[in-house]
Amino acid sequence: MPRLILVTGLPGTGKTTLASALVRRLNATYLRIDAVETAIQVARGDHQQVGAEGYVVAHFLAGSNLRLGQDVVVDAVCPVPESRTGWAETAAANGGQLIMFQTCLPDVAEHRRRVELREPDMPGQQVPDWQWVQSLDWSPWDEQRDGPCTVVDTTSSADALAAALAELGSRPAHASAPPK
Repeated sequence: MPRLILVTGLPGTGKTTLASALVRRLNATYLRIDAVETAIQVARGDHQQVGAEGYVVAHFLAGSNLRLGQDVVVDAVCPVPESRTGWAETAAANGGQLIMFQTCLPDVAEHRRRVELREPDMPGQQVPDWQWVQSLDWSPWDEQRDGPCTVVDTTSSADALAAALAELGSRPAHASAPPK
């Protein structure tokens, strides 16, 4: 059964580093919300917030790859419950198993340093600054509302990858209904 692996967390906590490492290790499809949103902004010719559009595109892409039997790693902030809930539906509707990780960086000074040193890595990309990260409307994870999620400390990227791989290895394969 293909896995839909959602890697969430505040900007600067190591989401992209962890997601990229998982993609390489698992030979999975990589869906980065930053890339989807940047492409939409470039196509529109502006830097206005994209909102739900980026997530809708990512859900469609994730579903098509899951139906091909491909593991999919999604790199997305998912700051509010509305941005988290659809992933379970996408996995179930396309024969996949959803596994969610939330990155955390306990050292606030290190988190700030990472945000402030971040450079765009795509043409047209706007990266958030520390003030924006601090003002982000972030809803704490609630397993009853948002589903089970494993928190991964990203202080060390190697330790974060090892923890995520260990969690993935501990998950039993589940049978699923065929995709609709």
